[in-house]
Amino acid sequence: MNFEHTFDYIIVGAGAAGCVIAYRLIKNLGCSVLLLEAGNPDNNPAIHNTDMQSMTSLWGSNADWGYSTEPEPSLGDRRISIAQGKVLGGGTSINAMMYIRGNRRDYDRWKYLGNEGWSYQEVLSYFKKSEDYEGGESAYHGVGGPLHVINYRNPAPVSQAFVSAAMELGYAGNGWDCNGEQQENGAFFYQSTRTQDNRRCSTAVAFLRPIFGHPTFTVATNAQVTRLLFAKQRAIGVEYLQDGNFHQVKAESEVILSCGAFESPKLLMLSGVGSAEHLQAHGIPLIVDLPGVGKNLQDHLLFGVGYRCKQEQPVPNLLSEAGLFTYTNSNIDLSTNSPNLQFFFGPVQFVEPQYRVDSPGFTFAPILVQPQSRGTVSLISNNPKDLAVLRPNYLQSEADLDVLIRGVELSRELVNTRPFDEFRGEELAPGIAVTGKAELRAYICQVASTVWHPVGTCKMGGDNDAVVNPLLQVYGVEGLRVADASIMPTITSGNTNAPTIAIAEKAADMIIAAR
Repeated sequence: MNFEHTFDYIIVGAGAAGCVIAYRLIKNLGCSVLLLEAGNPDNNPAIHNTDMQSMTSLWGSNADWGYSTEPEPSLGDRRISIAQGKVLGGGTSINAMMYIRGNRRDYDRWKYLGNEGWSYQEVLSYFKKSEDYEGGESAYHGVGGPLHVINYRNPAPVSQAFVSAAMELGYAGNGWDCNGEQQENGAFFYQSTRTQDNRRCSTAVAFLRPIFGHPTFTVATNAQVTRLLFAKQRAIGVEYLQDGNFHQVKAESEVILSCGAFESPKLLMLSGVGSAEHLQAHGIPLIVDLPGVGKNLQDHLLFGVGYRCKQEQPVPNLLSEAGLFTYTNSNIDLSTNSPNLQFFFGPVQFVEPQYRVDSPGFTFAPILVQPQSRGTVSLISNNPKDLAVLRPNYLQSEADLDVLIRGVELSRELVNTRPFDEFRGEELAPGIAVTGKAELRAYICQVASTVWHPVGTCKMGGDNDAVVNPLLQVYGVEGLRVADASIMPTITSGNTNAPTIAIAEKAADMIIAAR
């Protein structure tokens, strides 16, 4: 192999995880780091603005990989678009900026599954390490970190009614912090990753800008890695395509994949790490037979329960203003299970176009946050330019559908409380006549879509389908780690941006310790 350059570490993917790892390695080791990003620099002004129009303009743009699923049998054979960032900052440059860490039981479950070092108490410090929380330092929040986290400001009156309604039904409220001691059973206003002057605080802004110009740091954009390079069973570098030319670069210490739940397994498979049978079918020489690569895909699903609003409401500057995490099964063991239902709520008509009206509205959006269904990511060919094949198998489990049906019922219980009296108009979607389980099932299957939180396809663990160990090292090879949302054995309850950043912080510590 003719390597053009040599670096201590090569990081593939400048998203929620890759930017964090690059920052920590440069700050702590002063070693040479190459960060490769398939997308553009983050110089589109819409990335940094926080108004809804700017944010939604990024979805389906050149800052998005443009992924869609195969036809989903349980969703009427619809193809579901799943936005994934293809730009410096990755998903943190195009997402809705909501900051949700997940539930403490999510991480305790990871440890229970055999992943030592990943319990809630062991990962809490990594959330705090990143954070510069405007509410100040506490047992659950950090200050002085690169990532600005702010509380929601000036929620609409109808969003305040949501919190009051939840309290009327017996939930907690009044300053509830879902990133604090307890996530579930309290209504709250969402925190977000924004600067004090209301600009997006992506990981590119928070973690890359401070190290731009560092003499040992190199970042290359529009540089799509096409394969990992191995010497026997050790990763020694990568090949990437930039401006029509292929380049090969060497990693003296490690290669770190941080490409996300679709691109990380795809790149492993293209490089000979995956199911031997699948790779053989595409003519890819085998490095190591790891059948779990691309399996265990999990994602969050949501839909809208929408209403007319009797009063005009201010335009929100976050996709959802208020929220709630709760359980749909009263018999569940609360000591070991995470909440399975999340709500987005805001003064918008977040429903399909056929249900919208030309008047003010508000929407409850129930979200399935602990899906039982599992899907796959696979190759369509051995051409790196082809997107991976996505089969999430949404609502394959009847239990998942039951959670979302309960989400409609709870939305109606909330809207019929006294705090909504001055706001509550006609139910637009699914409509007050839609009440039976069969009718609700049909509605959900017709309109449900993803929250764009795919995880789990290079899962951490010790079973036959595990891809990485608790140190995030890929089984069967040396010099290669995966550090992004794909390593989650089970999905977290809530938006996956904050957990991915914490994974990266812990990964960086482990990489530094191995140095």
